[in-house]
Formats: sequence, C-alpha cells, structure tokens
Amino acid sequence: MTTLIIVDNPKSWPLDLKGVEIIPARSYLTDPYYNILRRAKVFNMCKSYRYQAAGYYVSLLAEARGHKPIPSIWTIQDMKLPAIIRFVSADLDDLIQSSLAPLQSDRFDLSIYFGKNLAKRYDRLSSRLFNMFYAPFLRANFVFHKKWILQNISPIAGNDIPDSHLSFVMEVANVFFARQHYTMPKKNGNRFDLAILYNPEEKDSPSNERALKKFVKAAAALSMEAELIRKEDYGRLSEFDALFIRETTNVNHHTYSFARRAAAEGLVVLDDPESILRCTNKVFLAELFARHKIPTPKTMIVHRDNLAQVEQALGLPCILKKPDSSFSQGVNKAKTREELIHYGRELLNDSELIIAQQFLPSPFDWRIGVLDKKPLFACKYFMVNNHWQIIQRASDGKKKEGNYETFCLEDVPEKVLSTAVKAANLIGDGLYGVDLKEIDNKVYLIEINDNPNIDAGCEDAYLKDELYTIIMASFLARIERRKGLHDQI
Repeated sequence: MTTLIIVDNPKSWPLDLKGVEIIPARSYLTDPYYNILRRAKVFNMCKSYRYQAAGYYVSLLAEARGHKPIPSIWTIQDMKLPAIIRFVSADLDDLIQSSLAPLQSDRFDLSIYFGKNLAKRYDRLSSRLFNMFYAPFLRANFVFHKKWILQNISPIAGNDIPDSHLSFVMEVANVFFARQHYTMPKKNGNRFDLAILYNPEEKDSPSNERALKKFVKAAAALSMEAELIRKEDYGRLSEFDALFIRETTNVNHHTYSFARRAAAEGLVVLDDPESILRCTNKVFLAELFARHKIPTPKTMIVHRDNLAQVEQALGLPCILKKPDSSFSQGVNKAKTREELIHYGRELLNDSELIIAQQFLPSPFDWRIGVLDKKPLFACKYFMVNNHWQIIQRASDGKKKEGNYETFCLEDVPEKVLSTAVKAANLIGDGLYGVDLKEIDNKVYLIEINDNPNIDAGCEDAYLKDELYTIIMASFLARIERRKGLHDQI
C-alpha cells in the first residue's frame, strides 16, 4: 500500500521523514493521478481541518477515492463534538486521574505525536487518545474541577510543533512509518484489510484463540489482510475495509459504537449495528416472532403491573430473562410463586420490560448458524447434567458447560433448518446463531443471537477450515460489492 503524507507546503514542512512521499495538498486535491491511485494510506498533516479547508477536503476526497485517510473525516468530526469528548473522558477516567495526579495546576496540555509524549509517564494516556482520535499530531487539553477532565482535543499542525520537540517527533514518526502494522506478513496481491475486534481478557469470548488464527489464515488465502484489534483501536477503523466483531456485543457497549462507526465510514460490518440492536433485546425478538407467527414457547412481555399474572398465563416453573441476557446470564428459572416475584422484581430494577417464557425441558438446544440468509453450521448444545441450561454458573464464578455435537446440515431435520433461516432472515443477512428446541416433532424458536460462537473444535467440527473460508469469502464478496466494479481485478 502506498503511503502519502499530505502537507500544505512541503518547503515549509519541518520534518525529515524516511521512506515516505511528501505531497502538497493542492496536488493531492487536483492532480488526476491521485484520483485513480488505488491502495493508498493518506496521512493528512495539513494545518487546518476546519470545515471546507484544504485539510478537510484531503480526508473527504481520500474517503471518496477509496484511500485510507488518517485522520478520517469521522475522526475530524469527532474532535469537534463535545458529546464525544465527554464520552472519551469518562471512558479513560481512571487512566486520566492516575496519569495527571502529580500535577499541581488546574490546567494541562498534552502533546501527542503518533501516540507518544516527550515524558514517558504520559505514554499510556497518549497511546489511548491517539487510538481513539487517530490523527498524527494531537493536543489534548485537560482541566481540573474536583478531578481531571478532558476538555478538548485538536490536531497540531506540523509548523506549530515547538522547535524543542522536533528531534523527538522525527524519531517517533520514523519509527511509526518503519514498523510493521499487521499481524501477518504482507503478501503480494492482498487487496483488502479486515479488522477483527476481540478482547483477549473476555472469559466468554465468541471465538477462542485457535479460531481467531484460523480466521486470519482464511482471510490471507483470499488476498485479505486480517488484523486483530482491540477496544483501544477505535480511531483506526478508517484503515480497514471491513470489521468482524468477535467480542460479546451489547447496545450499551463499545462493540455497538465500533459497529456504528464502521458502518458510517462505509466498512462492511459483521455484525452490523441494526443486527446488534435487534438481537440483543429479547423484548424486540418476542414481538417480532409473534407478528410473523414463528412458533416459540409461550412468551409474555412483563412489567411491574403484570408480574403477578405470569403464573396464570405460563404456569410454573417458568423462565425469566433480562432483555439483553447472554451466555445463560440474566436468565432465571422460577419454580415457585415466591421465586417468580423475587426474580421478576430483581430484573425489573434494571429494565422497564423483561421476558417471561414457558419452561420447555429438553436434553439439548439446536444452534443453527446462518450467514447470507443460508444455513452455515449446525450443533446440538446439551444441558449440563442435572441442570436445565447448557451453562451452569456457580456463585463463585465457576461454570460448567454441557457437551456438544456438530452435524452435517443434511442430517438436521428440515423443519429445524427452515425455521432457523426464516427467523434469521427477519433480522438481516448477517451472521447469526439461531437457538431452537425440538420436542415431540415440534420446533420452537428460542432466540436469535448476533455474534454467535465460532470456536475451533466445536462449531467447526464438521466443516473444519472450510467454515472460516466461507465466512471470509462472504466478507470478500461484500467488500467487492461495496467497492463497485471499478475496484475489481
């Protein structure tokens, strides 16, 4: 990928950087060569990113040309929005307080050069801010009102770098441009970049480490570079053509912010923000299934005024669920009226509405993976011995999981497959895990999960490496459709 540094005037540019091309902003904006150039990473180091200034148009036209602008037009806008600044300040609060605690003044300005500061004690804070506002040179302004608060963040023009900082800036910039950014060596012909969002510390991650490596390998075989990214890499989304979320999703969570930001920047996203919004709320799913007459266990949307009616409507035992429960958490089995009232009130403390569902005992649940509106894989998840769920959690945090069995799709009852696909297609064309029960030759839909588990050794037990190739091929096809025919080989 070609790397371009765009500046207002190369003659007054103060930094001597190795191995990169310095381009005047006017040339980048007007020379037809840059309009047809493909696979370029554009570092926009113009003096101003204000609306309709040259720096603004450099990032805007880079987006239109399919280049990778840094900062992106979205980052430029984010730096201007007080709501975003407040969100970042709250998200980094512990790090901000610990980093700035020794200061005696009530104001502090932090200069950030490619994620570094002259004082190493600020490196962690500088790195986090750089990754959230991915621009080469930044100045973060902090004020102290009972505690330190990020008040503003803005770009630093190259010409405004203090002379005393220049040697340090040249050092960190040359290191930045020289280092390898990818998890796998680049291979000739790789056309697209895929980000895989994950959290290495998550206990119930949707994909284990072996599966993540298989995704990266499958992407490389299809001429895509796949890089594992984390929460801290929010500001780097504009570098990529697609985002694959392999971290448990929720609307009130950074995964949803990643999905929305990526979709707004024109990336292909699995799971897309609409699917996250729909699948992570069981109240929405209950209404959707009822409207489309998809068979489910008897279900009731519960609020404080009708909690006492659940027993008569569904019988006991019954299941009570938080709207955004996952991995068997936030799900309770009420065996008595007292438990029903207790669990119901407990869940209603956090949500205005919850779900109550008829208890249908079964030795296993079907999980049908659906991608591109077609079945992808099929598993039986068996209940833990002497327990009613596939995961049993103890009060000390330990858990037991039931066994599983993976099937060829041809060996799955047709009614299970057709119900799963029909239900998933109501959500979209993304990647879903559909849970169903099969009892006395009847099929009952339980829920649809965005971001379904794909673990090496479980969901891939039948298709093996082909499962990862199919998913990566879907990304490739979606990227090519999004880019249009002019980007095809």
